[in-house]
Amino acid sequence: MGSSIQKAIALILSADRELLNILGTTARVSLTSSVIALLIGVPVGIWLGACRFRGRGALVVVNRTLMGMPPVVCGLLFYMLFSGVGPFRHLKLLFTVKLMIVAQVVLITPIVVGNMETYVSDIAPAMRETAKGLGFGLGKRFLLLLNECVYPIFSVYLLAFARAIAEVGAVSMVGGAIAWKTNVMTTAIMQYTNRGNFTLGIALGLILMTLSLIVNVVLSLMQRRMSR
Repeated sequence: MGSSIQKAIALILSADRELLNILGTTARVSLTSSVIALLIGVPVGIWLGACRFRGRGALVVVNRTLMGMPPVVCGLLFYMLFSGVGPFRHLKLLFTVKLMIVAQVVLITPIVVGNMETYVSDIAPAMRETAKGLGFGLGKRFLLLLNECVYPIFSVYLLAFARAIAEVGAVSMVGGAIAWKTNVMTTAIMQYTNRGNFTLGIALGLILMTLSLIVNVVLSLMQRRMSR
């Protein structure tokens, strides 16, 4: 065990080409999908949290259901849509990074929406009264809420990124875990461990845990800042 960890650390320090390729693919998928999810989810979450209209409760319930969607179900859905017998087969996106990003956006966006909706619901009544008193229109009310949500937005983004980088079910189904093309850290850990290549698997595991630790430390610091 100790020898494998030492070899894994040496592999990381040597900047192995295959390891760097996996890290690059992971960064591309996770960063792109989390940013897109943030851009879609923040406005929708603020809208759901601040507005009161018929059917809002149903939308909140649907979103919370989607927050718990099993990744393999999402992966299965996109596999059926883009496989050789699916309606979108002509796009030839199956086993590509692009489809992996789309699948992750579908998984992550409800998480962004749900967290923003919960936060905005608490501050919306007071902000609504302030906006009325200042005579703000809808656009300025939205900007006012957005300004009050700066720290929560950063916090939600970190959660979205952490979710994206740790996801394995959907990306393995739609990406196929193809070496030098669609292999990300989570799928590579499973693949190389099954092959008996524990050194690369442990190296990727160490990097993944380090990233998770950094994200959680930053989240903790931001939550302390928000609670003051």
